[in-house]
Amino acid sequence: MRELMIDLGTTLDGYASGDGWPGWWGLEGPEYLAWLGEQPPVTYLMGANTYRLMSGFAGGETPAGTAAIEAEEEASVDELTRAPKVVFSASLEEPLTWANTTLVRGDAVQAVQAMKEEGSGILSTLGSVSLCRSLLKAGLVDRFRVVVFPVITGATGAERIYDGYPDVALDMVSTRTFDGRIQLLEGVPRVLAGPPGVNNAP
Repeated sequence: MRELMIDLGTTLDGYASGDGWPGWWGLEGPEYLAWLGEQPPVTYLMGANTYRLMSGFAGGETPAGTAAIEAEEEASVDELTRAPKVVFSASLEEPLTWANTTLVRGDAVQAVQAMKEEGSGILSTLGSVSLCRSLLKAGLVDRFRVVVFPVITGATGAERIYDGYPDVALDMVSTRTFDGRIQLLEGVPRVLAGPPGVNNAP
């Protein structure tokens, strides 16, 4: 069965982005960029909002309130363009403009379950906070990976990642520090019915 990974970048206070901040909050360094370049190929899963944002970047657009992307980010977007992608949306219309993207209109959880059972290769989310939450609640996620950037965006943060999440325990499998400041945390998630107890021990 295919592995499904939630892959997130976040501020210390749990935001996925910040108004006016550059990509990676301007903290990417050579170790982090090298690690990104070493990652195996994946099929990216996303919702409509992430598709609109990222396909806009790929087309050379810079949305209002977003800093212009720099050379390292352009390279990352080019890699995303070449990768296979699936977008779950009832509002987008075909043909999609971003190359190598498939549109799925049905239930995302059911579609991802079928993709896990029928295909090959790693599945990974791209942004898409609500999609990640739905897949986690459904018990489909095999790995939960978050890269924490050491900034707090209390005034400008956008997209709170963990709002609406169930309680989750993570059996940690990997930790790492990049460039002396960026923290990688990776674990196998277990959705809990509530705080640890006699019948719900981590």
